[in-house]
Amino acid sequence: MANILLVDDDNELTALLNDILQLEGFTVRVAHNGEQGLLMVDEDTDLILLDVMMPVMNGINMLRKLRETSSTPVLMLTAKGEEIDRVLGLELGADDYLPKPFSDRELLARMRAILRRSRMVQDNQNESDCVSYLDLTIYPGRQEVTCNGELIEMTATELALLSHLIRHPGTVVTKQDLSLEVLGKRLAPFDRAIDMHVSNLRKKLPAREDGKPRIKTLRGKGYLFVEAG
Repeated sequence: MANILLVDDDNELTALLNDILQLEGFTVRVAHNGEQGLLMVDEDTDLILLDVMMPVMNGINMLRKLRETSSTPVLMLTAKGEEIDRVLGLELGADDYLPKPFSDRELLARMRAILRRSRMVQDNQNESDCVSYLDLTIYPGRQEVTCNGELIEMTATELALLSHLIRHPGTVVTKQDLSLEVLGKRLAPFDRAIDMHVSNLRKKLPAREDGKPRIKTLRGKGYLFVEAG
């Protein structure tokens, strides 16, 4: 099915997850710290399961280094209650996070949602399927976004979020809808994943020539991709 890199220093947990994932048809490789993990990431890696607290190099620092050269999808595994790690991971480009302890079912669901987004991008190789609005153009097959021809680096999750918003200009899209459509999960209380992904998009997208914001927040409702004119 897919090649998974599991980066976690808990030997008992990695052994258990290795068995579970292999039974589900995944190919699994294991690293026990961030330095080992970085050395093992290659073009065949479909998804990284990345623990935060590890010796030598922790998950946050590994993710920071990884995003300098790679957009490989990352699911962060965080300790319960460590919101600062979750927020920082999302700011650095993690696709989603899963607090420990978690169920096998929840882990597999999150993994498959991320892999589904990534594969939708990879499988859509037709140039005619590009989406354009004002000065932005999205090329799903190449996982690229350009603004006035200039390339903007994005993760698969950021690209999926922008694609959904840009297809509904002038329409309020709720966070619940975005969570379901983009992250493949229902929005939980205090879940800031969508907020952080939108924040990342705002940082990456250049300002519009007319001075208007590209994405507007409607408090208590959701987000709106601002129309032209």
